[in-house]
Amino acid sequence: MSDVSTLSLPPALQQALDALSFDTLTPVQVQALPSLLAGRDVIAQAQTGSGKTVAFGVGLLSRIDAMGGLQGLVLVPTRELADQVGKAIRQLARFLPNLKLSILCGGVPLRVQVESLVHMPQVVVGTPGRILEHLEKGSLELSALRVLVLDEADRMLDMGFADDMRSVIKYAPRECQTNLFSATFPDEIRALSSEFQRDAVQISVDGDTQVPEIVQRFYEVEPERKLDTVAWLLSEHKPVSAMIFCNTRRDTQDVAAALDERGYSVLALHGDLEQRDRDEVLVRFANRSCSILVATDVAARGLDIEDLPLVLMYDIASDADTHVHRSGRTGRAGRSGLVLTLCSSREMSRAKVIEERLGQPLRWEQAKTTPGRLKTGQLATMQTLVIDGGRKDKLRPADILGALTGTAGIPGSDVGKIAIFDTRAYVAVTRGIAEQALQRLREGKIKGRNLRVRKLG
Repeated sequence: MSDVSTLSLPPALQQALDALSFDTLTPVQVQALPSLLAGRDVIAQAQTGSGKTVAFGVGLLSRIDAMGGLQGLVLVPTRELADQVGKAIRQLARFLPNLKLSILCGGVPLRVQVESLVHMPQVVVGTPGRILEHLEKGSLELSALRVLVLDEADRMLDMGFADDMRSVIKYAPRECQTNLFSATFPDEIRALSSEFQRDAVQISVDGDTQVPEIVQRFYEVEPERKLDTVAWLLSEHKPVSAMIFCNTRRDTQDVAAALDERGYSVLALHGDLEQRDRDEVLVRFANRSCSILVATDVAARGLDIEDLPLVLMYDIASDADTHVHRSGRTGRAGRSGLVLTLCSSREMSRAKVIEERLGQPLRWEQAKTTPGRLKTGQLATMQTLVIDGGRKDKLRPADILGALTGTAGIPGSDVGKIAIFDTRAYVAVTRGIAEQALQRLREGKIKGRNLRVRKLG
């Protein structure tokens, strides 16, 4: 089924699709629309450009009564996406008489939006923080809501909106159809689904259920050549993010210092770090303002980073279980991974133990080196700003996002992960606009207050 005519759509929606010359369904629409139109909860893995907006837009509009109050709500991570989704739904609703759609995001004074809500729309598209503000103020009311859509749910979690999303969902009626669209299915997404969806139909556009491939390669390298070999491997593979394991705290510091000299965005994680310093290292690695994390096994215990394409073992693990555990840091969420292990001639007995555990011959390759004087590294794409305010100041991710995309004029696409602690908050921004974002935040206000802001790294 890939022809639109095979769907039993309301005439006004069919007319809109005809006017848009929309006659063939994309894979996500083929899989999702029957369940969406039947009122089933759907959790769908779908990338931008897959046609998901048309899928959930048609499903939502098919259940709207233009004479009723607010019946459709779409939560999105940024104002730019809210504008795109709003425009797409308006095009689909062009032949539905008297339908009103409102876009509610930060960066616009709340009172202006409150005044516009005197005439309640049937459909609202907005960011979680601003929607929650309206719900708490009473300017929005969800008792008649029929369809709730969480679009780019993994991105909303990345930006720190988990609590706001849960709070918004709790305002919706239990019988409301809840649809969740996400590019990836990390554990937090699955937890959200099990918490709020009922017997959800799970959809993946590529239908890939294969176990992700983790490629392992071993290199015989003597200790004095290891640093140059690491630099060569990084320059060869150019990972967006990589984790390097060392057996000692001293080695983590030495390797991190050497890579820093070569131009990499790198940090060390070891057991001697104070908790605040450890928090900052992990925040920067998770939000992509640090490309390489050099860590000991003890320091990395419990660390879970999604989308880690490369694990590099500067020192071969002391036992097979540790090797397997290190390797398991890559190849998450259905992605492939690469594990590179350096092993000196004196450590070959360890390699034999690992070979027995893996149950197949190890793949040995020729190691090369990049001389230490060469700057081969690249800076991370993001940079972290630290704000001296946190949960104790009732600071929320929406306040930071609103300050950046509102008065500061920073596009939402340039804002990365937001992490809030008790007394401080961290936000990643695209490196090229970090100085501009810093200056704008210093000149403006966050949640009506002047808070100290500085750059990390």
